[in-house]
Amino acid sequence: MGKLDDLKNTLLVQAFKHSPWLAERWARSHQFVEGKGIPWTPLRKPLRESCVAMVTTAGVHLKSQPPFNMEDPDGDATFRAFPTQVEKGDLTITHKYYDHSAADRDINVVLPVDRLQELKDKGIIGEIAPTLYSFMGHIDGPHLETLMEETAPEVADRLVREGAEAVFLTPT
Repeated sequence: MGKLDDLKNTLLVQAFKHSPWLAERWARSHQFVEGKGIPWTPLRKPLRESCVAMVTTAGVHLKSQPPFNMEDPDGDATFRAFPTQVEKGDLTITHKYYDHSAADRDINVVLPVDRLQELKDKGIIGEIAPTLYSFMGHIDGPHLETLMEETAPEVADRLVREGAEAVFLTPT
């Protein structure tokens, strides 16, 4: 994307932030993907005995990882994986479709890993899965099929292999 597209996205984010009616109007005219059923699986044991994972669509990644592709207007259907015990200063956000200024100051706004640790410390959850997974939430057009048929199932398989029994999704 060029500087003009970047400016357009920045202006839209700010307009939606300060004029909710504009966001509502856009949402009414936007064609969203409709799911086929609810992908729900009941917990097999109490949450206090379960391993909980976290997945975000905030575009968070390690500074050392490649950024999400902001050049493609249909988004980026790839994901980034990094350790749950990551240093917050090692993280960054690549996402131009929401105002992440608060998250830039405190990553817990979009990836509440400290809150997850507090839940574990209080015995509300059992364990925390070793890996955090992050997507860029703006995915459209041909990338939707890639996300639904390839990327999301790959992350789901990884979560199962890591022992996750519940997932906390933080959308943006």
